[in-house]
Amino acid sequence: MITLQQDAEGFIRMNRHYPASVRIKITFTDGSTGEFSGKTLNDAYDAALAEFRAKNGLDAKGYSRMTAGRTNSGNTIDFVPVHPAMGE
Repeated sequence: MITLQQDAEGFIRMNRHYPASVRIKITFTDGSTGEFSGKTLNDAYDAALAEFRAKNGLDAKGYSRMTAGRTNSGNTIDFVPVHPAMGE
């Protein structure tokens, strides 16, 4: 089992997918805990990544289709928003 801690802004650090069958325990800032499957957190990660890419004008693969110039090479996310009822 993997244990993660929610930060004060409501995020957990997650920069990759977890195996779908692994159980992950999250301790939330209010002191409660929740246990989620890897698939649930992977879905939350994918949603956060899609939102990040949409806000930054990137396509589905994370590339900017603007003309060549100075770009941000970090088109991934490291933090995923979580809440206690997200597994329901």
